[in-house]
Amino acid sequence: MPSKATKLANSIPPEALLNVEIQDMVAEGKCLVRINNLVVFVNQVAPGDVVDLRISKAHKRFMEAMPTKFHKYSELRTKPFCQHFGTCGGCKWQHISYDAQLNYKHQQVEDQLTHIGKVAIPEVRRIMASPERTYYRNKLEYTFSGNGWLTEEQIKDDTAHYDRRVLGFHTPGRFDKILDVEHCWLQPEPSNEIRLFVRDYARQHRLPFGDMVRQTGLLRNLIIRTAESTGETMVILQCYHDDEALLPLLDAVYAKFPEITSLNYVLNNKGNETFHDLEVVCYRGKPYIEEDMEGLRFRIAPKSFYQTNSAGAYNLYKVARDFAEIKPTDLVYDLYTGAGTIANFVARLAKRVIGVEYVEQAVLDARVNSDINGVTNTEFFAGDMKDMLTEAFTSHHGHPDVIITDPPRAGMHEDVVKRLVELRTPRVVYISCNPATQARDLELLDEVYKVTRVQPVDMFPHTHHVENVVLLELR
Repeated sequence: MPSKATKLANSIPPEALLNVEIQDMVAEGKCLVRINNLVVFVNQVAPGDVVDLRISKAHKRFMEAMPTKFHKYSELRTKPFCQHFGTCGGCKWQHISYDAQLNYKHQQVEDQLTHIGKVAIPEVRRIMASPERTYYRNKLEYTFSGNGWLTEEQIKDDTAHYDRRVLGFHTPGRFDKILDVEHCWLQPEPSNEIRLFVRDYARQHRLPFGDMVRQTGLLRNLIIRTAESTGETMVILQCYHDDEALLPLLDAVYAKFPEITSLNYVLNNKGNETFHDLEVVCYRGKPYIEEDMEGLRFRIAPKSFYQTNSAGAYNLYKVARDFAEIKPTDLVYDLYTGAGTIANFVARLAKRVIGVEYVEQAVLDARVNSDINGVTNTEFFAGDMKDMLTEAFTSHHGHPDVIITDPPRAGMHEDVVKRLVELRTPRVVYISCNPATQARDLELLDEVYKVTRVQPVDMFPHTHHVENVVLLELR
């Protein structure tokens, strides 16, 4: 018996999928069109495109479709600059002008705060553009595979031979398929040069590329971190096991790129690539790099969190600092403080800053960042936020005058939100990388707080992601 989703898909006559004008951009970068009162989400198109569609997936309440033919291209379109666009899983908005991207992100923030949060908001300030639109990331992770993904064009070219030993990115929706990358526009050099050198060296010396399904091979992934403000570069090579070929590879990388200031390796035979619980061996140079922001030095170790768009992060933090309006007598709580970047950034304005973070290593990094900058009015504590931010904690450390909170994409735990309501702190600055979960939390906070300022900030050009800063004040 056909499912409800199949019946819905079959209810669309074939002619209704021809010469369809794409109507709007919606959440997560997808476009939308309504056909016979059914919502259809379409990838790889732009509002204003006129296309023929093929239903690719049927759900109970909506359909997914792919374009099969373009009859007219949208005026919002621009030519993608990356040779891997459409195959690689990143930079999915390269075909849309940057001004149009900013408009859609701005609208996304407005829609989610009003439709999900259902709270009164002031006029949303114009979204802040990223200082750089290409080469803006300071960290990229590449994966090795001995059975690289072939594009449709490569498959059709049956006369050519392609080396399936690759080092690149996961293809969309596939953990086990890796696309070889010739040039990535996300991170400045020497990122591309290092990746290509490591790949070619491994091919020439017949080093075993990893197999993620079987968990075999030698080479697993390569992480490159760069600091534009200081020119420092970190490389982390992750391998499944120790091997006599490992150190010669690292020596070759260091000889070719003496500008590398931190060269590291990790042995990881776990089922995933995370290495927060594993030893990182610093083979050459320092076990960290440093980033400079407004005269402050932030030390970034292999396991450290740091915003991946350094220049964009500076914009974000300046907005948060401006919204906070910290006075010299204020006690500031910085929730989800990470490596203490925001806490140290605002400490010079406050009497004292208390940072709370779940990841213990990040708290150690935060303390180091205070020490190397001579910041003496910060304290950092590790623990689950809902267990830390208790009445006993605030009674011991003091009632905050300002709270800055920058939770992960899932937003704040409901118990944390309830505690903020109880605290009734005069000013709360809420930074979010996911306006949808931010809106959910704002609805819960609406009992005692009103939204007085909203400032979206673009940190990830050519993607649908947007950061948003909200100021909450007591009613």
